[in-house]
Amino acid sequence: MTKPQAEPFYQPQSNEVELYQAAYAARFPVMLKGPTGCGKSRFVEYMAWRLNRPLITVACNEDMTASDLLGRYLLEANGTRWLDGPLTTAARTGAICYLDEVVEARQDTTVVIHALTDHRRQLPLDKRGELVNAHPDFQLVISYNPGYQSVMKDLKQSTKQRFVAFDFDYPEAALEATIVARETGLDQAVSAKLVQVAASARRLKGHGLDEGISTRLLVYAATLMHSGVNPHDACRMALVRPITDDADIRATLDHAITAVFS
Repeated sequence: MTKPQAEPFYQPQSNEVELYQAAYAARFPVMLKGPTGCGKSRFVEYMAWRLNRPLITVACNEDMTASDLLGRYLLEANGTRWLDGPLTTAARTGAICYLDEVVEARQDTTVVIHALTDHRRQLPLDKRGELVNAHPDFQLVISYNPGYQSVMKDLKQSTKQRFVAFDFDYPEAALEATIVARETGLDQAVSAKLVQVAASARRLKGHGLDEGISTRLLVYAATLMHSGVNPHDACRMALVRPITDDADIRATLDHAITAVFS
């Protein structure tokens, strides 16, 4: 559980801050949808800071079980001891619980959130025979990337319709350049050139690329450049090599880098 002391940097794109505050005031569960590395997790960190609430983040994966969220008995020398999982801890203490990339978890795991995300706001712990009533300040937030949806990896409608939802995307070019410059200290004009490279890659999504260059990767490249790495090397290392192994697409993006930074 974390409670940031310093304000996390987040640059609003629209009125999402005010809308989230309204959702929290009503204690609605929130769903964030958007591509990888566009700022969903940073937004949650910022809102937890703004609302002065502790934040518990869970990185979901296909091996995660209900017990990983709820808790389990631990065998000790003098017997067994119950240990609350992150979701139970958040519900008891009034934290914001953030399930990142929730579709990566098995559907039989995610159903445990249902009773927490309707009027009941309760969490059954069957192994303990306990029914946890959520703290008045508790809120559940989930996120996922719709671009990776499939029949096997999607939320059920019975789960989706328990949430209010926000759509996230990469910021418009000038704003994204400002974010990159603010995050890394790189010159604004040079940051804008990185955004130009990202735009070239994003146009290839669905045409050889599963996903475009994220704002997160732009920050990586800018950090390298700010430390003295040559722009061409920084871009190839942080922007191109991580997202594709296809020789033709790599050549296309390398050409875009050369054109922008020549």
